[in-house]
Amino acid sequence: MGLPAAQRWWLLACLAGVPLSAVGAAYPPNTWLQVGPVVAGVPLAWWALRRWPMSTASVGWACVFVLLHLFAARWTYSSVPYDAWGQAAFGFSIDAMFGFQRNMFDRLVHFASGLCFALPLVEIGMRHAGLTRRMAMVFMLLAVLAIGALYEIFEWMLTLGLSPEAADQYNGQQGDMFDAPKDMALALLGALVALAAGLTGPRTNAAPSPPA
Repeated sequence: MGLPAAQRWWLLACLAGVPLSAVGAAYPPNTWLQVGPVVAGVPLAWWALRRWPMSTASVGWACVFVLLHLFAARWTYSSVPYDAWGQAAFGFSIDAMFGFQRNMFDRLVHFASGLCFALPLVEIGMRHAGLTRRMAMVFMLLAVLAIGALYEIFEWMLTLGLSPEAADQYNGQQGDMFDAPKDMALALLGALVALAAGLTGPRTNAAPSPPA
């Protein structure tokens, strides 16, 4: 079964984002840790979507997160110069306005992970696991927490093999000993916002229809 044109374009956009993220990267030693999973994941996603179809909306939300990840990886998460951009564009400091003491872009991306994957995970639960909508929402929330925990464990394992500087640049902990639980909490908050805003599809127990 072929993919809908819109889904092909979303996946190709993710691939196109790889060189844009890698070329001129602010911290080259970590480049392949950031963009390598995307290079490997897009062909795998292409194959998986042919075998287990998903709606274009779900694919779009997932790809929006991937593109945000690639954007952040260009500078490494904790060095995205959003505050400098804000001062140049609007004449005020975003960090000063909100009282931020650290670069908060990595927190935004963790929040976006829950927001962007809420619909795909609910759809997987309903379409491919046969769950009711209510159970699919529970599955989604648990999956967001589990994925977040696995990623934080992965970051911890990286610190065992990388230099302290490289590990700090990749993990973006910025000296916060509670960085991992805060990141997981923000991912959960993003998922809850998606539920509250109705971004997880129609309120029905019927599995979504196959994509056109």
